[in-house]
Amino acid sequence: MYVSTKPAQPWRRPPHPFPYCETEPLPGFDRASAPRVTVTTREFLLMPNYVPLLPHLNAILNSTSALFLLAGFRFIRRGRILAHRNCQISALFASTIFLASYLTYHYFHGATRFAGQGIVRPIYFTILISHTILAVVIVPLILITFYRAVRADFNRHRRLARWTLPLWLYVSVTGVIVYLMLYRIYPA
Repeated sequence: MYVSTKPAQPWRRPPHPFPYCETEPLPGFDRASAPRVTVTTREFLLMPNYVPLLPHLNAILNSTSALFLLAGFRFIRRGRILAHRNCQISALFASTIFLASYLTYHYFHGATRFAGQGIVRPIYFTILISHTILAVVIVPLILITFYRAVRADFNRHRRLARWTLPLWLYVSVTGVIVYLMLYRIYPA
């Protein structure tokens, strides 16, 4: 066991509580003959135990967002403004977590090929393409709609929300449909 024999100096850091973590090697360890291991940040962060689970989490988050959107719409129709606000904030939170999870999954895993054949293939790609285009379009619409609500500009908020809500719902629901077709009905 390596133990420092130097006298304690108050202006220096105290010795590390785990002595083998300091610069001295383990007894009997030969650094020159040890294999050289280089691990990139991407490989270090890649945790095979959680990355394959992200598509399932994404579907859950998309479903949750859709349910919050529907509940928020129902609340605003009944005049329950505080409940509407809470549902919309929850839907935004679920969608934000979804986006982070989605980007993480595709950073580590890449694209997943659709295994379906026949008539289902053009149906899948039609849903996927419309989902992808609207997912890009909906982000600024959501942000502007939320901004107008926070600023209490409710007339302009309401006008934009009439477009934002159905598009956001479509993106959330088709995200779940894409997940089901890609990972459950026609798994690769």
